[in-house]
Amino acid sequence: MSSVCPACGIDVVPGYVRCPRCHAGLPVGAGRTKRTTADPGGTAVARRGFPVSAVVIAVGVAAAIILIGTRRSTRSAAPESAALPAPVEAIASSAPSTAAPLTVRASAPPQPDTAEHDRRAAALQLEATLRRQRLWGRAEVLGLRIDVRSGSCADKAMPPAIDGERAVLRGAGLTRLRCLAQSGAVVFERDL
Repeated sequence: MSSVCPACGIDVVPGYVRCPRCHAGLPVGAGRTKRTTADPGGTAVARRGFPVSAVVIAVGVAAAIILIGTRRSTRSAAPESAALPAPVEAIASSAPSTAAPLTVRASAPPQPDTAEHDRRAAALQLEATLRRQRLWGRAEVLGLRIDVRSGSCADKAMPPAIDGERAVLRGAGLTRLRCLAQSGAVVFERDL
């Protein structure tokens, strides 16, 4: 069911608006169907009814939740079969009174090691000094050594800042100081 182009005479497959060779307009009756504005085209999809399967699934989930809830409530309401232990007074009255009363001595809370506490206080004071001079660093006490981790270890203001706190560090029992770059590399190490 092909049609012929009125301008050039070539056979044209139905549905073309213009001739594929000469681009002349084809008449409506020449294998061309008239367009309607009601349905723009596309794939036709059959209308579906009410989604029964979704309702069935929802009802099943609701029933499962209710069933689980009732099982939990019946378990907690069940009486306990184990006997409760006897009161402490009853046990104490049935025991022979020949035993000496038990005395509990309260021990003093453990005191922190004062030397360790002094070292940590000295490290915090060094950190505060570095912060005031904008040489930001963290001090860590490792035994008798203190490690300062800072990006400013190579700064020329770092040794005088450490020397200003040398007496406090030595007084806390620290003997050695290392200044470490952020990467962990030792920039300098000195005795206190």
